[in-house]
Amino acid sequence: MAETVLGIDIGGSGIKGNMVNLETGVVNGERFRIPTPNPSTPALVAEAVKEIVEHFGSEGPVGCTFPAIVRNGITLSAANVDPSWIGADADKIFTEACGLPVTMINDADAAGVAEMAFGAGKGNDGLVMLLTFGTGIGSAVFYQGLLIPNTEFGHLELKGHAPVESWAAARFKEEKDLSWETWAKRVDRLLDHLERIVPPDLFIIGGGVSRKWDQWGKYLSTTVATVPAALRNEAGIVGAALTASAKAPQT
Repeated sequence: MAETVLGIDIGGSGIKGNMVNLETGVVNGERFRIPTPNPSTPALVAEAVKEIVEHFGSEGPVGCTFPAIVRNGITLSAANVDPSWIGADADKIFTEACGLPVTMINDADAAGVAEMAFGAGKGNDGLVMLLTFGTGIGSAVFYQGLLIPNTEFGHLELKGHAPVESWAAARFKEEKDLSWETWAKRVDRLLDHLERIVPPDLFIIGGGVSRKWDQWGKYLSTTVATVPAALRNEAGIVGAALTASAKAPQT
């Protein structure tokens, strides 16, 4: 039987998890979701993650995504989350709360790991860049299949917009009542900029807007091959599970 590992995706409004088949990238059955605590401090979020671990009865490693720079298990930024995450030893806090080894990974990096293993980036050994469009803009970069962690291209300044995610994130389509074409042209300017400074072989577009790709992808002018993410909302969970498994001691 294929090994399964628990992956958990921590978001601003909800925390969701599921068991992941590491051979296929397929999640097993219904995912379990609970609201993100308010305030969303590390200690309170760790207790919520513990509830998900107990729900699945997991006894192995656990992977968790989080919207922050994560270096050696320590969260170093808090762009859209509680500031108490800055400098928190998240791996240690979560491991102690859950009684199992927990590995934290940036949420966009986790989505990228999943897409490279099972989705739109599978088999591509060139320079691949995944961008997730939601409340902000996340990014993940891979070269020859290896992750270059903690890129933050959503924090670039572009034509007076600093950071660019304050202008081109998907949430502004709804907040400003923008048409798909108008919003897509904002995305296009970011892709064109990235193409000039770090030209990839492939752009993968993730986030909820990837489900509407047929309505706005046609407005992009970049010469780089650009495709929607394949794993959609499951990418973070799958990537977190893969990351936890890779870090776990081999027996």
